[in-house]
Amino acid sequence: MASYRIVENARLDARNTFGVAACAPMLVEVADAAALPELFGYAMLRDGPVLVLGGGSNLLFAGDPAATVLALGGQDIRLIEDDGRRAIVRADAGVEWHALVLWTLGHGLAGLENLALIPGTVGAAPIQNIGAYGVEVREHVHVVEAFDRVRGEVVRLQRGDCAFAYRDSIFKRAPDRYVVIAVEFELSRGLQFRLDYAGLADELLAMGIDAAALDGVRPSQVAEAVCRIRRRKLPDPAVLGNAGSFFKNPIVPAAQAEALKAAHAALPVFRGNDDSNRKLSAAWLIDACGWKGFREGDAGVAASHALVLVNHGHASGAQLLDLARRIATSVQERFGVALEPEPRIIGAAW
Repeated sequence: MASYRIVENARLDARNTFGVAACAPMLVEVADAAALPELFGYAMLRDGPVLVLGGGSNLLFAGDPAATVLALGGQDIRLIEDDGRRAIVRADAGVEWHALVLWTLGHGLAGLENLALIPGTVGAAPIQNIGAYGVEVREHVHVVEAFDRVRGEVVRLQRGDCAFAYRDSIFKRAPDRYVVIAVEFELSRGLQFRLDYAGLADELLAMGIDAAALDGVRPSQVAEAVCRIRRRKLPDPAVLGNAGSFFKNPIVPAAQAEALKAAHAALPVFRGNDDSNRKLSAAWLIDACGWKGFREGDAGVAASHALVLVNHGHASGAQLLDLARRIATSVQERFGVALEPEPRIIGAAW
């Protein structure tokens, strides 16, 4: 059986969670990552740009991609180490992220429960360094296995080699070099929960679980609390096209954050990378500018969360990008804070 399939003039409308129309000159669907050295020996992949497409949940097609699109379909998940306290789980890049979280919970492993229900695939997780409810995936990445287009071979990058930062990594900074093919996660069989994120302990309490008594909390219950919160706040991409949070929470100098807090007491401010800077709530800034629930044609902002841009049906990627730029401009003009998009923008510059 062939380990890959090539499709010319491939529609990508159903391959992005915004549901916007897009077409790739060529789509290569790869069932087995072992075929990558052979594929990248062909001129179409070796010499030109390549867009690796996972679940399409962290990008916006503002235009048709000029690159060949590569989609990895591997679905293997397996336990490769387990000493009764610490375990290493390996998952192929094509595995749906939430399916991996459920698999780890089903095997009694803790660590990924705060990241439940994040859309996308395993391969995209380290690229974006996905995070939610006080946890970033980098905390549990053991090794990222990737095809290195420069070296022409598969490499294994340890956590420290991945240059992880807030919604960033070496894979995001060098998108034309690495193709993530699998990720190994270091997880625990102990109880090491992160429950201090706003609303999480309260949600557990609403479920009849006392978060203060950690010995009575299970990882699956934390995941369920996260899912309940996410379903209330964030629209389901299968129902209303979106890519989750569209903007990063901006990080600004501490002095600027203090001045903004003095002028706007309700503005949520968090510690940044160190004591010299602070992280601001992009959702609060956008909401304060009046964008929450905004709609123009089929392009809009979710009524439930100001960070989420939505496609009500037939918005183009260009229309959604135009709306995002207008939102960022209004925040810059009112608060002096620059917003940056989380999703990768294809076919246009930010």
